[in-house]
Amino acid sequence: MAASTAQRVSSIFRPGLFKNKVAVVTGGGTGIGKAISQELLHLGCKVMIASRNKEVLASTVQQLREQIQPGNTAEIAHIQCNIRKEDEVKNLISGTLAQFGSIDFLINNAGGQYQSPASQINTKGWNAVIETNLTGTFICCREAFNQWMKDHGGAIVNIILVTFRGIPTMSHSGAARAGVDNLTKSLAIEWAQNGVRVNSVAPGRSIYTESAAAIPGYDKVFAEAIPANPAKRLGTVEEISAATCFLLSPAASFISGVTLKVDAAGGLYSTSWDIPHHNKIPAYKWSEESDTENTKSKL
Repeated sequence: MAASTAQRVSSIFRPGLFKNKVAVVTGGGTGIGKAISQELLHLGCKVMIASRNKEVLASTVQQLREQIQPGNTAEIAHIQCNIRKEDEVKNLISGTLAQFGSIDFLINNAGGQYQSPASQINTKGWNAVIETNLTGTFICCREAFNQWMKDHGGAIVNIILVTFRGIPTMSHSGAARAGVDNLTKSLAIEWAQNGVRVNSVAPGRSIYTESAAAIPGYDKVFAEAIPANPAKRLGTVEEISAATCFLLSPAASFISGVTLKVDAAGGLYSTSWDIPHHNKIPAYKWSEESDTENTKSKL
């Protein structure tokens, strides 16, 4: 793509807000991670993006580099990294320090899951999702802390999902993301004395991304999400990026250990899981009568 036709990037935040700051964005080659990287660059940040796919990384870096406007001191680079592999995460952090000299922000966006009823998730699939979404996030946090933030402070934002009502058909990811939610709270306390703030952003399932749209059958998820959301529309990756940049900014200097839900109150409004009528959970009673229908009719 020629520079003259490069996508125009804007932001609600003032230009230069993150000038001379350095960010690591995992999963930065596509979707939400790419949008966050775009906005950070627009705000003057130096950004290291990482993912498993080297070709996608190289293509994204070329595209985003062309979007940097004259006079903006932002820079972008990439390192291939599978966050499930400890050595690769260590290399990501040390490589970023070698290139940019510091790490002010860590955005843990890399993750993955697939739709399946819990009864059909095998152990291999379960472990893969847990290791990516929970363990991988922990390794990234630990390495960023040990290699830099322990002595210099910083801000971490973990991109998770809205989990407080469960995530039917993605119980593996729900369990992992709920684990990250608690990890966020724990690290916010442990690392406060080191000047490190740790927060999470929880997008609802109604956030439209091109990568999700490419998943077979996911168009149905998006279609069902619109009537189930009070905003009656899908969310955008820019809305997740804006929430992330807020938590990284000085405006959030007294905010740590929180999970910011970005779902237009969709999690409060309805559920996407339909439970048909049944009588499989009989009521407990002191009498011998236990017919659920009779009990229900007396309430």
